[in-house]
Amino acid sequence: MFNQGPSGFTAAVRRILGGLSLAAALALGGCGLLPEVKDETANWSAQRLYSEAKDQLNEGNYERAVKLFETLEARYPFGRYAQQAQLEVAYAYYKDNEPISAIAACDRFIKLHPNHPNVDYAYYLKGLANFNDDLGLLGNLVDQDLSERDPKAARDAFLAFKELVTRFPDSKYADDSTARMKYLVNALAGNEIHVAKYYLKREAWVAAANRAKEVVKTYPEAPVVEEALAIMVIAYDKLRLPELRDDAQRILALNYPDSKYARGVNTEGKAWYRFW
Repeated sequence: MFNQGPSGFTAAVRRILGGLSLAAALALGGCGLLPEVKDETANWSAQRLYSEAKDQLNEGNYERAVKLFETLEARYPFGRYAQQAQLEVAYAYYKDNEPISAIAACDRFIKLHPNHPNVDYAYYLKGLANFNDDLGLLGNLVDQDLSERDPKAARDAFLAFKELVTRFPDSKYADDSTARMKYLVNALAGNEIHVAKYYLKREAWVAAANRAKEVVKTYPEAPVVEEALAIMVIAYDKLRLPELRDDAQRILALNYPDSKYARGVNTEGKAWYRFW
């Protein structure tokens, strides 16, 4: 083809350019060549959109429900249905196992409507989304070292539930939030203890002592405080800090007189290793 004479080459170029022009024309006018997709919701009222979205939500069609709620908010952004749709979207994402999207929707609702009558539910739902994510991280501890886990979801869940209980003590979600907070405190404290023991076994005495001290300071009601004090005794002894070691040992014996750790105490800390 490229060996053609000047006239042949010119004709080939014209054919190519003509083809490109035709393609461009088809691209510009191509919409008319395809069947038009009709939006069945085009003339729906806010009430109908909301009603249909709720039906889809109740039937478990969460993606469809999200789309309808978002359509409602886009078309009728200032009505009462739009506000409720923002909250319903968060719930639909939560039910569809999309915790990140659910949390983002809750945060958006809280920011836009801090005084809404149902803002307590937004905090509760945010806590639930993080709580379930946390169970995925902390609920199955058999095959993974907890020192490798990030307890951020548990902390975020705790803070959401705490905000709800603090701001809305009479909320119908307050009792359940309080119960979940207690679980989360124990889970977070347990996570810290596992990390402290990880450092202890690797003779990272400063890190072990600091982790254990954080448990005693931040989670004083958690059952693992007993173990935290024991770790502190060992770590401080290894660091040759007898005053801190004796203080931790005294607090352990006073608060947990029947503790196996208290009975196993010696000034060198060696006897404690048999418990772990």
